[in-house]
Amino acid sequence: MILSPTFWPSLLAVIGYAVAIAWPQRAEQTGHRVPTVLAAFCLLAWVAQAVAIGVDVLALDAPQAGARFGFAPALSVTSWLVLGVYALESRRLGLPVVRQTLACLAAATVVLAWVFPGRAYAASQIDAWAPLHWVTGFASYGLIGAALLHAALLTHAERRLRSGSAGSGQIPSPNRPAGQALGMPLLRLESLTLKFVAAGFAMLSLTLLLGAAFTSPWKWDHKTIFSILSWLVFATLLIGRARFGWRGRQAIRWLIAGSLLLLLAYVGSRFVLEILLHRPA
Repeated sequence: MILSPTFWPSLLAVIGYAVAIAWPQRAEQTGHRVPTVLAAFCLLAWVAQAVAIGVDVLALDAPQAGARFGFAPALSVTSWLVLGVYALESRRLGLPVVRQTLACLAAATVVLAWVFPGRAYAASQIDAWAPLHWVTGFASYGLIGAALLHAALLTHAERRLRSGSAGSGQIPSPNRPAGQALGMPLLRLESLTLKFVAAGFAMLSLTLLLGAAFTSPWKWDHKTIFSILSWLVFATLLIGRARFGWRGRQAIRWLIAGSLLLLLAYVGSRFVLEILLHRPA
């Protein structure tokens, strides 16, 4: 396994994420700019994870050209996309505990993808539209994951506001005195959460349409059923938000329910088939 093409980029990613996990929070107490050394390690880890994903998905270690997919690479792609979203917003949402949690999850998914790379498919086995179907599916996972990240931050902020540790109506920071914040109003964070849900719902809709149009014969398997159930939950959430003004905990509960169903759709079904039943998906 050490000689596999994904070993070295995976190792670099884990080392970079380990630095992000171990970096002391007190180093960021003055201001919210991430130290240059820490930023460099985070960027190295993120790029190395992208390389590992690319090498794995392209099945460069397979005897013939093709692609490889499985539950662990899907989780790795999701964590990579969520980290990318967090990096773009780190100037405003740069809570060290969030950075450490995401780095820990990303490192775990990198190791999982290395240990369980999934099944390799020869180019002759792959439909012409299959890559687009996979890309939109992974994009839906990443966007819904980003929505969950924002929902967690929103919940954290609301709890601190109720406890009286912050009073500005913005995301409170554990590294600042009471009453100060990171600079994003709660309503803005809530709006971002729903925008990511809407984008993920659009990608999931496209994934289902592509699957229905180019899968022959159509099969009502666990992946299809859970995908449609998650689509219905997200559709209900968006309709409830638009027509009835669902907000706060009610919206977050629907988001969590839809996310769990979506996780079971691909990752869950592939995990059961590949790991528990030792059957090809």
